[in-house]
Amino acid sequence: MSIISANAVSKSYGEVKALDSFSLDVGEGEIVALLGPDGAGKTSFMRILCRLIEPDPSEETRIVIGGSDVFTGFESIKPLIGYMPQTFSLYADLSVEENMTFYAGIYGYTGKKYKEMRDRMYSFSSLGPFSGRRAGALSGGMKQKLALSCALLHDPRILILDEPTTGVDPLSRRQFWKMLLELREGGVTILVSTPYMDEVARSDRAVAMFGGTKLMEAPPLDMARSFEGNAYLLPGEPSLELLDRLSSIEGLTARRFGAGMHIYTTGEAGIGPFTAELGEAGVETEKIEKIEPSIEDRFIQLMEALR
Repeated sequence: MSIISANAVSKSYGEVKALDSFSLDVGEGEIVALLGPDGAGKTSFMRILCRLIEPDPSEETRIVIGGSDVFTGFESIKPLIGYMPQTFSLYADLSVEENMTFYAGIYGYTGKKYKEMRDRMYSFSSLGPFSGRRAGALSGGMKQKLALSCALLHDPRILILDEPTTGVDPLSRRQFWKMLLELREGGVTILVSTPYMDEVARSDRAVAMFGGTKLMEAPPLDMARSFEGNAYLLPGEPSLELLDRLSSIEGLTARRFGAGMHIYTTGEAGIGPFTAELGEAGVETEKIEKIEPSIEDRFIQLMEALR
């Protein structure tokens, strides 16, 4: 059963179309990851769900959260949602404890009820020993844990998280996702945008976005397996000249990946038919290794198909 159901949502900023009739259903107790480059429409969609901005007027647009219409019954929806924006939005000059007290007060939690919720969050996030530290003096990972704790103080059924771990160190990212997976086990629904493919892989369903539209929606493993053709790894940092030269070969595409290069071929023939052309470009074919395509490989392929 869908706890979030959005149909034909569009949003324009002047001449720029951030969302173009975008639709998405999110099931109860599910983690759905939105992935896409800057400008894909992820943040606009999340802000519309939270009524922070309005979509373009359309008779087709419909958004229902927790059984209530967002546009006519949002007051009943607000207690269901915990929202974390892309940038740190807590009070840097207040301590961890003071930030939590403030946000609990917004939802009417005081006295014994607040202390119960606060202690639960401290246990959950391991922030208890830092309760007196100013939020601005926390590390990036601890700031995000505090922001998540504040978003959870009113015990929401739905979390909407906009790139919550961007710029956070790998260990803190793993700890943060451990918290999210525990919340999912407790029945919390999570809609999260992320630029990290290892985080996408932890979701139940991935939604690839580009230019305000949905390119593909599938479980992460299925998305990777849907890659069409073959993928290969060539170690060593490639030059722009080499990337351009290889991509000019019909039936072959090359893209930089970290400290190496991924080479994509179409059809079933593999890399063999391109041996001569690769050699002419200075590529030693014996160094090329066939690999299993990743989510990112498939996402790149989907974007390339739009060109």
